[in-house]
Amino acid sequence: KGKDFMSREEFEAARKAAQEGPLKRKKSQETVCSAGKRFDDSPFLYALAKREELVRNGKLSTIIFIRDTVKGHEVSGYIDYGHRLKTEDFEEYFTRKKKLLPRRSDLSYFNWKTHTLYYNNSATFQVIADNEMGLLFKHKRDRKTINVDPRAATPGDNSNRTVLKTDEFTQVTIYDHVTRRKN
Repeated sequence: KGKDFMSREEFEAARKAAQEGPLKRKKSQETVCSAGKRFDDSPFLYALAKREELVRNGKLSTIIFIRDTVKGHEVSGYIDYGHRLKTEDFEEYFTRKKKLLPRRSDLSYFNWKTHTLYYNNSATFQVIADNEMGLLFKHKRDRKTINVDPRAATPGDNSNRTVLKTDEFTQVTIYDHVTRRKN
């Protein structure tokens, strides 16, 4: 047998794997938690629901900045929405059983009362703390940098900033980064 030939058993196994591939991918894809729900009274949950499927599919990467008061402490942080979707059940957020708040394990977390700062890379973003530019996030797949400085004219290539007016939080800003991915 040469290198370009395979046995009948190898061929049948490869053909079966090729046919099952798309089915496995469909089954493994998470269900969209926000499907069928209405968020007329919550601009924040509406914005998350609008992005959920694109983020789950990898076509959009989203960083959520939240500033709010928790147990008497003002906290703020940048959350990788895609990472949180993979690691948590968002059904509880979309049904309002839990409130999405920054954590020490997110891209960044700052407690204004105790002046405690944490920052962590995620599977999608690398955190860059730059003296002159401030806090930046580098997308690991396409290596584009997202500048979260509100005074910057634009957050960067293939990125946009959406400031939400909501009574749910003190401040919310959503940074969307369209990934250049061929599907």
